[in-house]
Amino acid sequence: MVNISVVVPVYKEEPNIRPFLARIEKVFDRMGKSYEIIFALDPSPDRTEEAILEEINRNPNIRMMVFSRRFGQPAATMAGILACSGETCVAIDVDLQDQPELIERMYAKLNEGCEVVYAKRRSRKGETFLKRLLSHAGYFLINRVSDVQVPRNTGDFRVMTRRVIEELRRLNESHGFLRGLVAYVGFKQAFIEYDRDERFAGRGKYNRLTGSLKVGLNGLISFSSRPLTMMSITGSVLAGFSFLLGAWYVLQKFIGIDVSPGLSTTVLVVSFFAGVQLLGLGLIGEYVGRIYDEVKRRPMYIVDRQVNFGTKK
Repeated sequence: MVNISVVVPVYKEEPNIRPFLARIEKVFDRMGKSYEIIFALDPSPDRTEEAILEEINRNPNIRMMVFSRRFGQPAATMAGILACSGETCVAIDVDLQDQPELIERMYAKLNEGCEVVYAKRRSRKGETFLKRLLSHAGYFLINRVSDVQVPRNTGDFRVMTRRVIEELRRLNESHGFLRGLVAYVGFKQAFIEYDRDERFAGRGKYNRLTGSLKVGLNGLISFSSRPLTMMSITGSVLAGFSFLLGAWYVLQKFIGIDVSPGLSTTVLVVSFFAGVQLLGLGLIGEYVGRIYDEVKRRPMYIVDRQVNFGTKK
């Protein structure tokens, strides 16, 4: 068993492989810890796989697992975590937005008696205003309605002990929302703050706007049933409002005074109620879809092959 395992999900990241390794290897040389670096690769049309194989030939501490198809970043990250052999595990992206040099500080804080140390962003370079706004709104909403508090301004960049890894293995959920799952596991957790850099090269393939929305929705739906309760309350309030509105129209007929704004108001109210109904059905559909995914018990990922996992150190 090595001291530290590093899990790196990758997809179309050929230009970032060598710069990432150059920096993180220096970190471990300074720390004097045994390590393994696991690249969890969604099959890529570029030379990402070839670049990793070249580095494996140079450094026996590097490993690679290749999936049968593209399963996405959450699944790739979880696959690497569950396959690692380290006493501790670090999840980090390859694009160097999260600085590998922070691992030394995180590991030191872990040794103060924590089970998890995550990196909390003070600033986020290279991200659009819209993405930052959605991120802020997403964390606010998740933490307002969820039974589990997910730390704000964090990503998957964190270091965990073997105890936490084994608890994650027991959860066996298909959505792979790591931030939420680690928060659910609990134990003593701490953080360090840092300023997030821009990508070293290329454009993000995993964390685009639609991907961020999907991750946020997973965090909201997977850790709370309160949105369903909120829709029930909203439905009850609107039903009461509809009853009062109907009673008002009937009263007008009895007193012979038509003070209603006309048919346009009725159309507007009916359209509003229809929109709320569709929103409620969509929300129920999200929950039913996740139940459907869990009931099928399909694996979160399928590994095509593993490279260099037999090396003993």
